[in-house]
Amino acid sequence: MTQQLPQVPSTEPELAGVRNFRDVGGLPTADGRRVRHGRLFRSGHLAHATAEDASFLGGLGLHTIFDFRNDADRRLDGLDVELPGVRNVSIPLSDPVDGSEFWHMVRDGDIAQLRSILGDGKGTNRMIASYRSIIRDRTAEHSRVLHALAEDSVPALMHCAAGKDRAGLSIAVSLLAVGVERDAIEADYLKSNDAHRRYKVRRSDTSAQGMSAEVMELLNPLFGAHAEYLAAAFATIDETWGSTERYFSEGLGLTPETRERLRDRLLDEA
Repeated sequence: MTQQLPQVPSTEPELAGVRNFRDVGGLPTADGRRVRHGRLFRSGHLAHATAEDASFLGGLGLHTIFDFRNDADRRLDGLDVELPGVRNVSIPLSDPVDGSEFWHMVRDGDIAQLRSILGDGKGTNRMIASYRSIIRDRTAEHSRVLHALAEDSVPALMHCAAGKDRAGLSIAVSLLAVGVERDAIEADYLKSNDAHRRYKVRRSDTSAQGMSAEVMELLNPLFGAHAEYLAAAFATIDETWGSTERYFSEGLGLTPETRERLRDRLLDEA
């Protein structure tokens, strides 16, 4: 039996203190079904949620919030607001010491330093490598998420810092698992570029020079959603496991029964 859960309108609120929030309901699957509204949400971190934001989120009937940030992220942005009755699950998808010097440079470096670490495609290449690594090396974490969704964790909200990369990949994997087409996943992923969704870049130098057009252009590969990043993740699945089905069965250890429970939890009735 499909569990009866609260349904929410498909209209999307713009929250004051939470960036990049949306319900992925409505996305089509290859077999003609759609993701149910009110089952799977994504956003940036919840540390700056206002009382009104928290009230809205608390009314979604959430069972679980998956936080993919690491300790360094939490030190920078803060802990999520507490939502009564909601289970919070921390599953870091990046090492807090991995690239810490790099991210320090992003926040504090001058234009010459930024050119040296991000110019000539270096920023883009770094992000592509990160997406590939998360797919290849974080199979245990993604398996844990999908098994949790199949068992008892919906409605669920997935977030990282910006809600774009680590949460974006976890949402993508979840949607792939229930048969959502890759182009539909990409279309949702690219919504993170909307002006009201983007992560607010934090720089120690907030002067006109420190936040110049060139600085923003250099930082864009890190803070923008780019189709080539998601394509690299999908390519890594194909190159490493040969097919999406083998990725789920061999890479993530999902049985056909677990996949079917996921579809029951997340999709409209057949």
